[in-house]
This record gives sequence, C-alpha cells and structure tokens, in this order.
Amino acid sequence: MSSFRNAVIAAAVMAAAGGAFAQADSRFPGIGRAATPKEVAAWDIDVRPDFKGLPKGSGSVAKGQDIWESKCAHCHGVFGDSGEVFSPVVGGTTAEDVKTGRVAKLKDSTVGRTTFMKVATLSTVFDYINRAMPWTAPKSLSTDEVYAVTAFLLNLSGVVPDDFTLSDKNIADVQKRMPNRNGMTTQHAMWPGKEFNGVKAPDVKNVACMKDCATEPSVGSFLPDFARNAHGNLAEQNRMIGPQRGADTTVPEGKAPAKVVESAKPAAASGGADAKAAIALLTKHSCVACHGVDKKIVGPGFNEVAKKHADKADYLASKIKSGGSGVWGPIPMSAQALPEADARVIAAWIAAGAAK
Repeated sequence: MSSFRNAVIAAAVMAAAGGAFAQADSRFPGIGRAATPKEVAAWDIDVRPDFKGLPKGSGSVAKGQDIWESKCAHCHGVFGDSGEVFSPVVGGTTAEDVKTGRVAKLKDSTVGRTTFMKVATLSTVFDYINRAMPWTAPKSLSTDEVYAVTAFLLNLSGVVPDDFTLSDKNIADVQKRMPNRNGMTTQHAMWPGKEFNGVKAPDVKNVACMKDCATEPSVGSFLPDFARNAHGNLAEQNRMIGPQRGADTTVPEGKAPAKVVESAKPAAASGGADAKAAIALLTKHSCVACHGVDKKIVGPGFNEVAKKHADKADYLASKIKSGGSGVWGPIPMSAQALPEADARVIAAWIAAGAAK
C-alpha cells in the first residue's frame, strides 16, 4: 500500500507541475501558453560542432547508397554532383585537402562551390539532413538513415572508405578528416572574432548619411523592345527552385504581365470532381514539388505526360508506383509510396488529358 500511495503522490505532483508549465506566460496574458517539456524536446534536435546533441546510432556507406538512390538522387544526382536542381553536394575536394583541412580549389574563382568544398563541420551536414531532408518529407529519415546518408556523402568525398560505418562513437574522429575543417573564418563581419580584437563587427558600425549624401545611381542600359521576346518568355524558362527569376518578356518593360506565371502548386481545378480529386492528391503526396501541370519543373509537366501516354491509365499508375529514369531525361524519379488507389486516381486524370 505504501508503494501505491507513493506512486499516486508522485503522479499528482507531476500532473500539477505539468499543468503549471503549460499555463500562459504572465507577461502575455491571454496569449498562448508555455511549451511543455515534451514539445520542446521534439524541436530540440540541433547538433553542435562539438557534437553535443548528437543522437546515438550508426549507418554504413552501403546502406547510405541505397537510401540516397531512392530518396535523394532525383534532386542531387546519383553521385551527389548534379547541379540541375540544387548546387552540387559533392565534388571539388582531393586527398590532399583531406590531409591539410583546406580545400585548394576554393582559391580558384572559376570553380563552382560544392557543399563539401565549403562546409567545415560535419555536425552541420548531419544536422541539416536530419531536420530538412528529403525536401518533400523533412524529418522522415530515421537516425540510422541519417548516419548512413552522411557516411555515403563522406565516402563520395574521399573522407571514409567503402566499408565504413559512421556512428556517434567515431564521428568526432571523422571530423578530423573533413576537407575544409581548417577553412572556417570569422572575417565575414557576421559576429566578432579574433580578427576584430573582440570589438563589434564592421557590419554593425555603419552610420546613416544625413547630409550631402550621394545621389542614387540610375541604370542607363535596357533591353530594346524588339529584342525582349527574341528567345521566348524568360519567366517561363526558369526553374521554380532558387532565387533567379526571369522577366516576363511577352509584355513591354514596366507593363503588367498579361498572365501570371504558374507556380509549382497547381491552380484550383476547374475540370470537374475528378480533376479536383487528382490535384488534391498531387499536392498531398508532394508531386507538385517536381512537376507542374503544364510546364516542366524537375520532371515533365503533367500535360506533356498526358500527350505522350493518353488513355494509358494502368501504365501511368505502375510508373507512378515504381519510378524510373531515362524517359524524360537523366534525373530519375524514385518509387512513390502513395496508396494504390491514389496512384490510380492521378493516373486516370493524366490519361484523360490532365485538365484543370
């Protein structure tokens, strides 16, 4: 009875503490509540350069290759060196860089930068994959899968051998072989470092001009009207990923566009219940991250697929489920885990013309 009584008292104390913790902050009455320890723990997943916060686990290069090819290669390339969607992850590092800890090619202004050329801390790679990848399903990888993918990238960069298994036990030793581990600098004015003798960084010492200020420069060059649309509408030729956006060259400079360039997310359907259902599923299963309705993003637009495979719903459903490559270009589409019924709804919509 004594044990039971103690357990009841302990449970009551914990419940009271939890209730107090969840109460609204007295500084902001009536606005929200304090996060519970469990809620904080769900977001407290950062891994620091000294590997504080690193979860226990392990993953081999071989397992990482399998995960990479099924969940990562369609955006980053089979060997992590593709620049078609994002900047390359792997490339530009040498065995000598692993020895010195400084990537020599960073001094060459003509060479493009890859992730492993620039990153100094392995914790950054692990942390980013863990919290943000895959792009269409962040945080869906298990801890061991994150270790495995990180190990595969390290192997592609020549840091670890083919039979290596990365774990929380040896990751600090692997850090000592990062190609650009000695390349970190604080000479970027983002925070005070030794280079500034502990004083405030230059970027926070600016003084606003209040008298005799320089005039705003004016741009004297412009694209002549006869040349604006010489190569088609530039706005429709840009990927939906990245900061670059082309001008709508179908209209004169300064005029409102005749039409809004469609984003990766399809507009509201107007092709009946079947179209609405299909487009809802495309959004639900993140298909619109790589395909537009009537334009290519990473893969072909659905209208383009509809023209090539009209009335082939069964074939399209099987391709959605199994994935593949080579039909529409070098970037593979990984197998999709959506339910069979959802795949058939999408396939039927595409086979019927992919109408909005």
